[in-house]
Amino acid sequence: MFSRDIGIDLGTANVLIHVKGKGIVLNEPAVVAMDRTTGKVLEVGEAAYRMVGRTPGNIEAIRPLKDGVIADFDVTEAMLRYFINKINVKGFLTKPKMLICCPTNITKVEQKAIKEAAEKSGGKKVYLEEEAKVAAIGAGMEIFQPSGNMIIDIGGGTTDVAVLSMGDIVTSESIKMAGDKFDVAILQYIKTKYKLLIGERTAEAIKKNVATVFPESRDEEMEIRGRDMVSGLPRTVTIHSHEIEKALRESVALITEAAKDVLEKTPPELSADIIDRGVILTGGGALIHGIDKLLAEELKVPVFLAEEPMNCVAAGTGIMIGNIDKINRRSIV
Repeated sequence: MFSRDIGIDLGTANVLIHVKGKGIVLNEPAVVAMDRTTGKVLEVGEAAYRMVGRTPGNIEAIRPLKDGVIADFDVTEAMLRYFINKINVKGFLTKPKMLICCPTNITKVEQKAIKEAAEKSGGKKVYLEEEAKVAAIGAGMEIFQPSGNMIIDIGGGTTDVAVLSMGDIVTSESIKMAGDKFDVAILQYIKTKYKLLIGERTAEAIKKNVATVFPESRDEEMEIRGRDMVSGLPRTVTIHSHEIEKALRESVALITEAAKDVLEKTPPELSADIIDRGVILTGGGALIHGIDKLLAEELKVPVFLAEEPMNCVAAGTGIMIGNIDKINRRSIV
């Protein structure tokens, strides 16, 4: 049996794996549950995510990637090995080729860490590619034409903004402001306003169910439970969409600024193309309510949400791994 080549969207929040000829076969949270005393991995992915904020002292639910890069090398390697074994792509005597995405402005050292973790987890040859470029391909953008295409990929740890033409990035910016920071902003707002402590998972539920970033575009409410900071007892409060819009205003402004910076550095001919074609939004963070409207208003260009924005990077890796010999590779020695 031959090994199958795979593309990996190694995200801060989720790991998606695309297997050549099969499509996206895995989409799980990038979380590992470990026993602190023995250092043994207990659970990985969905099962580990269910433990976040609910573990006894000796068990820790770790997110080994932070801001799009590896924060804990050994845990990342263990997580990758678990996922690769789970999808069963190794051949009898062969290992799969891997294409992994990374944020546009990470350092050579950070790139090397990603490459080494992938090789140790079972990759024969590992290629790295910039996330914005792969997301654009996965979203169906014709980036190999001599025309301007703009993409904003809002992930869990980073937001990558790029203008592409002729198959490569012309101008780009990557900022450490994305889905995870939205959760933190919500958490802090609830703590300050209601003197209530909530966990990461509750903050994420608020973001998905009632949050908006465009003023007065959503009117929903949600009951949340947490620990009262004064009495120390459990308490329930009701929060509304307009409150969360205020809580996220500062965070989203940084994404808008990054997009404006990229547009300011873009050659005029490509800027004209972007007015015609619009901007495509990808990544899990693109699903937050109202972000397309807000960016369209701020950037003065049309903004569209990609089909299945969370899967764009993984789908893009699948297309690229299928054409790996034709594509200009950024393999690190």
